[in-house]
Amino acid sequence: MASFQGKGIKEETLIPCYFFYGEDTFPAWEFINEIKEALISPDIQDYSVERFNLEDNSWADVIDSARALPIFISPCRIIVVEVPKGKKESLSSREKSILKDYFSSPPSKTVIVIVFSGKIKKNTSLFRFFSSLSSAAVSLKELRYLKEGALFAWMDKKFLSQGKTVAFEAKIKLQELAGNDMRRVNNEIEKLITFVGEKKEIELDDVNQVSGWVKIFFEWEIADSLGKLDFERSLIVLNNLFKDGVKPEYILGSMAKFFRDIFLAKLLLKEESLDRKAVFKELRPHIHEKFGNFYTTKFREFFSLVEKFSLRDLNRVLTELEEVDLKIKTTSLTPQTLLESFLFDYCGPRKKERITWREQRD
Repeated sequence: MASFQGKGIKEETLIPCYFFYGEDTFPAWEFINEIKEALISPDIQDYSVERFNLEDNSWADVIDSARALPIFISPCRIIVVEVPKGKKESLSSREKSILKDYFSSPPSKTVIVIVFSGKIKKNTSLFRFFSSLSSAAVSLKELRYLKEGALFAWMDKKFLSQGKTVAFEAKIKLQELAGNDMRRVNNEIEKLITFVGEKKEIELDDVNQVSGWVKIFFEWEIADSLGKLDFERSLIVLNNLFKDGVKPEYILGSMAKFFRDIFLAKLLLKEESLDRKAVFKELRPHIHEKFGNFYTTKFREFFSLVEKFSLRDLNRVLTELEEVDLKIKTTSLTPQTLLESFLFDYCGPRKKERITWREQRD
C-alpha cells in the first residue's frame, strides 16, 4: 500500500481500490488528502474527488461515476465510498456482478477508496467479495486506535513534517486531552502549529494555552466545587475562568451540563434499568476504564452526586440557571456578578439543608 506520509504516493503505485475499516478511520481520510496533494493540481482537487454514502446511494451509482469520463484531465480521480454498518454490509447478486465487472477492467486513473467505520464482520458478503479480489486490484487495511508508543511516534512525524519538534510532556498532555482519537489529536496539532509560529519546539505550556486543557481543568474544578457546595472555591474557579477569557455562555453551559448529567443519570438508572457502568460510559465517554485509578475516582465522585441530589433539587437549580441566562441577556448586571449570586444562593442554603438532612438520617 502507498505510504500515509505522502512521499510514497505515485501515480504508477496506486491500485484501483483501497478498503479501510476499523475503529479509527482518520488515516483513511489522511490517505485521500495525500493522494490529492501528491497527484492532483490544487485548481481541480475539488472536482477530482467524489463522495458517496451508501445510505443514500447505491453501488451502481458509484460504479457509474467511476466509469464516467472526468471533467478535467488529471493524473488521478478519487471516488470515496462511505459504508454504514448494518444492511449495507451485504451485497446483492446484482451488486456483486456490477463490482466484479468493474474490477475486471478498472479505469487506469480512477481510485476507489472505501471507508467503513467500526468493526466489520469478516463473514459478510461485502467483506468476502473485496477479500476475494487480487492484491493488484484492492488493498484491505484494518485501522485501530494507536497505542501510546505508536501514537507518540505519529505525533512526532506530524510535527516534523512542519519543521517542529515536540516535548514528551506535551505529547502526554495531548493524549490526555484528545485520547487516542487521531482526528482530535490532529486538530490540536494543527492549532499548535499555527499558534507557535516560527518557534521550533512545542512545549507543555503551548499545549495548555492552545488546546483548552486549562479550560477543561477549570470546568472539572467548578463541577467539583458545585458538587461539594463549596462557595469559596467556586468563586475562585469562576474568577479564574473570567480572567482566562472564557465566555460567560461557556461557563453557564458547563454549570447547566453538570446538573443535567446528574439529572439524566438518575433517569437512566431508574427508567432504563441501566447499570452504573453503562450510564457512566454514556455521560462520560472520554473517561475509560483503562485509565485505572482516574476512572475509579471519577466514577465514585459522579455517583456520589447522583445519590446526593433529588430530582426536585435538580429541576429547581436548572430553572435558576435559566433565569441567570435571561438576566445576562436582558439586564446591565455583569455575567460574573450574576453567576456569583447564583453560587451564593446555591451553596449557602443547600449546604445547610444537606447537613441537616444527613444529620437526620444519622
